[in-house]
Amino acid sequence: ASDVYKRQNQYCSYIHEWDAVYEEYAKSVGLSYTGLIVLYEIYEIENCTQKKLGEYCFIPKQTVNSAIRKLEQEGYLTLSNGKGHSKHILLTESGHTLLKETIFPIVEAENEAFTELSFEECNLLLKLHSKYTTALREKFSKL
Repeated sequence: ASDVYKRQNQYCSYIHEWDAVYEEYAKSVGLSYTGLIVLYEIYEIENCTQKKLGEYCFIPKQTVNSAIRKLEQEGYLTLSNGKGHSKHILLTESGHTLLKETIFPIVEAENEAFTELSFEECNLLLKLHSKYTTALREKFSKL
């Protein structure tokens, strides 16, 4: 195999490992991976709606909607009508507690992990990942 293929394969393995870290954490706190991502995005997005959530999550819309329904059934969130077909996602009291117990520790751990990189390393990581993703998107658009 070519050197490019080996390096690409190694990078993909790092991405999968990164996902696995979040998936393992989700299981450890009794959530699905998608449920964890949905909660994380609810934390991140101000005035979160189903539409905004669908735009921010890089997960199929149907999977996101299923996770929302499950979190709603479990009493962690409610949906209220917004403009048009838009549904606002509102955390219940137990949803806020779940967020504090699951998402806050993740954000703290991510921030602490990032501080293990120097300022220059952080910038390089962000720059290179962005450059690679942009190039990959461009190549995929031509397929």
